[in-house]
Amino acid sequence: MKRVLLAPLTLLIITLSTATQALTLSWVGCGITKKAFMAELSSAYQAKTGVRIELEGGGATKGILSVIDSTADIGGSCRYHVKGEVPDPSIRFSPVAWDALVVAVHQDNPIESITLDQLRAIYLGRISNWKQLGGEDKPLDLLTRRGKISGVGLTIRQLVFGDTDMDFPDRFVYKSSGPLEQAIEENVNAIGMTGISSARKRDFKILKLDGKSPSFDNIKSGAYMLYRPLYIITDRDNGNIGELDRFISFAHSKEGRDIIRRNGVVPYLEAVRLSMKQREQWKRSRKLKSVDTDHSG
Repeated sequence: MKRVLLAPLTLLIITLSTATQALTLSWVGCGITKKAFMAELSSAYQAKTGVRIELEGGGATKGILSVIDSTADIGGSCRYHVKGEVPDPSIRFSPVAWDALVVAVHQDNPIESITLDQLRAIYLGRISNWKQLGGEDKPLDLLTRRGKISGVGLTIRQLVFGDTDMDFPDRFVYKSSGPLEQAIEENVNAIGMTGISSARKRDFKILKLDGKSPSFDNIKSGAYMLYRPLYIITDRDNGNIGELDRFISFAHSKEGRDIIRRNGVVPYLEAVRLSMKQREQWKRSRKLKSVDTDHSG
């Protein structure tokens, strides 16, 4: 029997195709980013290219550090890096979507809306009973995230208070958003903040903020105030950087944006101007910080 010899170009194509199909990348990051787009986006990318992306939670900080120390190919973060956290300029934060921070309470709570001033008063300890918000005469249990640089915790400090070093009440503290969200489902007196992409999949009530619901249109237009970018983090020195760049391009493609949109968050490229509006919001929150300082004295 004659042996069939394959042309060098054919062999190269087969080799590259097999390598691509066998490639597995690792992702570590925050649960909010995972639910906002990463779970469905990675499945769609695997179906399209054969490249598998294994997902592991742990929070925004873990996602950032895992890329820095090369224990993960991709990081997922619902915050930008803080000063001194990313010493290597090869680490890149690519914004992919706009998420919103929402205020959540138990389904049986009669409250439907809250103002930004009331929210600030809760975190400052000036409101501690639901009666102060027009509810029942019951203690208000504020649930918070551990640490000051968690994605949710840092964003609250930046957008609501203009003070990244602010201390929150520490009676009900949770290590990640998942357990905090579950606690709100179970505690009729609870109130807490999390991302819309994960909140919309929970069995609790999402409050309007200053009369605005965190709908897709309100987030996209900036009418709902508390929004923030969600990032894919990569290292330019990673041996798989070509594939990582292709995945980011897929996230920004029409198919990728459709997936992001289905999860209730806004594709980043469809609302780039929100970055300018957010700078204005930071300025407002820093001005309010001086008011808080005056009142505390």
